[in-house]
Amino acid sequence: MKIALVCPASLPASQFGGILFLTVNLAKKFSKMRHETTIFTTDLDYSNNLKTFNKNLPSTEIISGFKINRSHCWFSIYLYFVSPGMYNRLLNYKPDIIHTIGLRSFQSFIAALVSKKSNIPMVVSDQGGLFTHPELKEANLFKRILYRVQIPIISMIVKQSSRIIVGNEYEKEIFSRFNVDSKIKIVHNGIDLDLLKVDSASFKEKYRVGGRYILFVGRFAKSKGIDILLNAIALIKDKLQMKNTKLVIMGVEQDFGKQMKNLIKKLELENHILLIEKPERVDVISAYKECECLVLPSRWELSPLVPLEAFAFKKPVIGSNTHGIPYTIKHNENGLLIEPEDHKQLAEAIFDLLENEKKRIQFGEAGYNLVTNTCNSEEMANKTLKIYQEII
Repeated sequence: MKIALVCPASLPASQFGGILFLTVNLAKKFSKMRHETTIFTTDLDYSNNLKTFNKNLPSTEIISGFKINRSHCWFSIYLYFVSPGMYNRLLNYKPDIIHTIGLRSFQSFIAALVSKKSNIPMVVSDQGGLFTHPELKEANLFKRILYRVQIPIISMIVKQSSRIIVGNEYEKEIFSRFNVDSKIKIVHNGIDLDLLKVDSASFKEKYRVGGRYILFVGRFAKSKGIDILLNAIALIKDKLQMKNTKLVIMGVEQDFGKQMKNLIKKLELENHILLIEKPERVDVISAYKECECLVLPSRWELSPLVPLEAFAFKKPVIGSNTHGIPYTIKHNENGLLIEPEDHKQLAEAIFDLLENEKKRIQFGEAGYNLVTNTCNSEEMANKTLKIYQEII
């Protein structure tokens, strides 16, 4: 089968987030199954920020058996990367199927146009929340107008699709406004378990962490709830110091980095936090290995991958009981769920896990079973491929 995967960003921009890893993981598995697979994307580099597009990146490149086909981004409006050159590249590729990931993207619009012109079946996945992301209501007026303008384009993409893949029931409900229930298939997001084989140095040794630490991994964005986490740490910082425990924050700036640093100073947390900006992927993996638990205090998530990565290393996760998070983190099974915005409850949950090794081990084992049995890229690729075969 000749498969075209479409995504607004791909390697080396690994800090772009979940949709990049989902696309790459699918491509790796499809190529191992001997399907010709190409990711059509932009030349986003992410070496400094979300607007670093690098013409020096190869226009085509083979990685792990699949090909990346990059089109230069002419300009970007926030996360809308305009790369018209992708149209002819995708059209000339003549795939058997197109699978676009990230509906609020120029790239999905291109995918739909090519699908319609060449009568190629198209599968869509969102991973962006469509109408539920908090920024859709909280953004400035210009952004909100742009989001409204996108709605007819999104409707066209959905109408052109043959199937819609969603990660859970919560995401399925989001698509209800389009009356496309017959198109929707649930395929749980999965991580590449090869990350367990990555050879990495000791995180504690590299960053001189003498004791224990809890971990946050994610973009520095308001929706990630970093301020909630910092306020929780402020409540228990004396207890954490007595237990020789720090908070490690790893991520890349989006819109909240400056406020985060100011809040750290305001709450006098400098000695309690290790902040690592733009971490290398290998450092993130080594951080999972040695942490006590992962914390995901997000105000919004659709079907998050970070908890699954922590589960792969048998680490429990504390998350907010909102939106798509409870479909991944099960309370008192593989982690703890706290009410969103409740930093006091979060502080209690953090200290509860730190004090209870038996609970950490039990939750970590349950999470590990989830990713090895269900939420891994092998299962995700097999189920996705079956959907492709049904519509070709």
